[in-house]
Amino acid sequence: MLITSRSYPEYLAMFGLDDEDLAGGVVDVSAGGSSFVAGCGERGLAALAVDPVYSRPSAKLAGSVRDAIDAGHAIIADHPDRFVWDYYGNAEGHRAVRMESASRFLTDIRAYPQRYVAGELPHLPLRAGAVRTVLCSHLLFTWSDLFDEAWHLAAIRELVRVAGQKVRIFPLVTAGSGDAVPYLDEIVATLERRCGVRCRRQPVRYEFQRGGNTALVIERVT
Repeated sequence: MLITSRSYPEYLAMFGLDDEDLAGGVVDVSAGGSSFVAGCGERGLAALAVDPVYSRPSAKLAGSVRDAIDAGHAIIADHPDRFVWDYYGNAEGHRAVRMESASRFLTDIRAYPQRYVAGELPHLPLRAGAVRTVLCSHLLFTWSDLFDEAWHLAAIRELVRVAGQKVRIFPLVTAGSGDAVPYLDEIVATLERRCGVRCRRQPVRYEFQRGGNTALVIERVT
């Protein structure tokens, strides 16, 4: 898995976020080198990033983030047919967004280390109902070949525990192949049956990996 560096505008597009989602605090789980939390801070929005890589020393983290950009760019260059280029234009445009986002992330984590918490699913070091909205991109379902159904269910229940109102997960296809996740429907049914939530699939105005243009929105109803 790569420590990806996605931007604030990408997050708005990937998750279909609006002002209501961003009010009341946001936690970005498996945030990696994203500059979303930095962008929230610039706009006066309360946000927290959680990722196990934040336990690494600063220099090692910076190196890992930059190495991941090179590795991701190489994968994309080798398989351009797997991707939709409407958002970035081409591979170099994609790389430029990643480089800028990584730079903003590294600046922000040095200036505001309290915004970045070392932690990983399925056990987060956060209290129940800590924020209004919890986000998780490119971990759940993306790596369904590495993490099984039981792990996914435990991880999502943990996201629901931390969220006061809503969880958003993107995308809903597997890495590389873009295949559907075989146990997605069963997880949705289990969550609705056991966790007092309602789930819906929301089309979003972002598609990079082919077929990856839908987010899962999980809302508390009890």
